[in-house]
Amino acid sequence: MSSPTRHLPVLGRQAIALLSPREGGVYLDATFGAGGYSRAILDIANTRVIGIDRDHQAIAAGSDLVERSGGRLTLVEDRFSNLTKICTTQGLVAIDGVVMDVGVSSMQLDAAERGFSFRLSGPLDMRMGEGGPTAADVIATASEQDLADIIYIFGEERHSRGVARAIVAARKQAPILTTRALADIVARVVRSKPGEIHPATRTFQALRIFVNQELDELHLALEAAERVLKPGGRLVVVSFHSLEDRIVKTFMVERGRTQGGSRHLPQLAQVAPSFAVLTRRPVTPEDDEIAANPRARSAKLRAAERTDAVAHPAGALPAWPVLSDVMRGG
Repeated sequence: MSSPTRHLPVLGRQAIALLSPREGGVYLDATFGAGGYSRAILDIANTRVIGIDRDHQAIAAGSDLVERSGGRLTLVEDRFSNLTKICTTQGLVAIDGVVMDVGVSSMQLDAAERGFSFRLSGPLDMRMGEGGPTAADVIATASEQDLADIIYIFGEERHSRGVARAIVAARKQAPILTTRALADIVARVVRSKPGEIHPATRTFQALRIFVNQELDELHLALEAAERVLKPGGRLVVVSFHSLEDRIVKTFMVERGRTQGGSRHLPQLAQVAPSFAVLTRRPVTPEDDEIAANPRARSAKLRAAERTDAVAHPAGALPAWPVLSDVMRGG
């Protein structure tokens, strides 16, 4: 399956080493993107890969790899939170590994018409899929308080109130429809020194995460992976900022220890660990990878192996702003 133009995902070599695909195994590439993980897995004889991506363009671009795989690669346009249903539809009861590269892809960032980047002027869209509200819709509809909460929680922007106030003032004068217009508004509030990140970085991150419900999707995908992995199956996750990594770390730590029962409530049944953590510390890129791809600098990889214990009960999603509520003024 090797190709002279094959895409190399961030920490790709380390991710595949920890996934440890074996001949005849069935694997789920939960964030297909440009197909880097899928290609590496398909290089192992008789492996089968189910690739998932909510981005129609990524699925369409993968058609050549599907053809060259000889029937071993199936692509599904869907959210990776639905991977349990996807496995069932594909006739899979349990699989050997799940790998996911969380967040926006380079292909999406580099396409001006997708509206993900303040570096390129384009429509303020930011949707990874084709349905639902755009970032421009959120900017036009959300209250000042909701905007401040979104920017603070998902962007960790300490000037969130000032940014929200500036957005509301600007939209009274004219609709905010482009990435350049929003970046200019934020830059008037958030100051940066030479060498620091662009003033709009955190606000754009927050809107992208919110529009795509990325953190909720990650929570649900991790729990789904727990349900579909067979004993000995591997879960490998690469994330790119602290919010994502915190979710992955917490999930693996909680699933990797015995829960329930205490000296105060000894009658509670203990829940056996459903994962054995393989990375006590996150794997990070080496200097040469960062030099070749500066976007890799914040990447962290965590991995765990499924035990034979039953899956833990699903947990509640965090109480942060919800897209549907904000869009209807709830």
